[in-house]
Amino acid sequence: MTDFDAALARKIDTKTKPRGALGRIEAIAAKIARLQGRLDPVMETCRLVIFAADHGIAEEGVSAYPSDVTRQMVLNFAAGGAAANVFARVNGLDLDVVNAGVRGGPFGNPGVIEKSLGEGTASFLTQPAMTADQTAEALSIGREIGGEGPWPAVAFGEMGIGNTSSASMVAHHLTRTPLKDLVGRGTGLDDEGFLRKVAVLEKANARVTGALTPEEVLREFGGFEIAMMTGAMLGAVHARKLVLVDGFIASSAALAAARIDPAARDAMVFCTLSIEPGHRLVLSALGADPLLDLRLGLGEGTGAALAWPIVKSAAAMLNEMASFEEAGVSDRD
Repeated sequence: MTDFDAALARKIDTKTKPRGALGRIEAIAAKIARLQGRLDPVMETCRLVIFAADHGIAEEGVSAYPSDVTRQMVLNFAAGGAAANVFARVNGLDLDVVNAGVRGGPFGNPGVIEKSLGEGTASFLTQPAMTADQTAEALSIGREIGGEGPWPAVAFGEMGIGNTSSASMVAHHLTRTPLKDLVGRGTGLDDEGFLRKVAVLEKANARVTGALTPEEVLREFGGFEIAMMTGAMLGAVHARKLVLVDGFIASSAALAAARIDPAARDAMVFCTLSIEPGHRLVLSALGADPLLDLRLGLGEGTGAALAWPIVKSAAAMLNEMASFEEAGVSDRD
């Protein structure tokens, strides 16, 4: 144990409580302190960035909603009307939305950050979703966005019709978990739609054989928003920011980030358990135990926004809670 770790353990253990009585709050506080390298870490603000993009695979009937919804929802984010906006407002997160590659061109809206890589990805049923250059650019743009600004914590959400299909494929190739165990109903497919989705993804999967690097997995099956989110997580970690990881799609991006840079895992707090069946398997691959289980399936960073007060409270506990000596309270013998 380093001198810092010993001092951190002593600071937590001598708070006015039985040792370990604050459970995972203590573990989160310790993670924050180690990440910042200080016993009095700063954790007052958090930024939520929602990356949006369209997916060519959506044209194969893998979603209950048409691709037009991606663009409509970006405008909803910009207007402040989505669930992510509500949860960000009530919990004090700063929210930005990024056009990573939505069909229809630039939004011409001051509430949308323009970083588009094209009019959605290609359909990975017949070809790679992205070119190698697009993949590299998505990661690079993401790194810049993830590392910028004064926020000590960042959360990332996504919007893109068809992106649960993309996330399932990314997770399959990074974990080698059977694809059928990872595929869920996404936006609410009925039985017929679900079977069609599984069949399409199995057929797409047969197109690629052999082991792939994380970057190759993103190129073959990712979305612009998923690749950009992966880069954002890596950029945030490089800037020593805490990364609040949302649901299934964000966790698939987190898995890719951790495979690219294993050190990234130590900066992540997993916030929520999605109703998507593949999420448990992705979390298991990451050795992660999420903070909340609210039966969420929306994405958009909603679970991360709801978990932010817990994370903020953990740092406040470390900084503001009195020790036995400070409070004049007797410690155990």
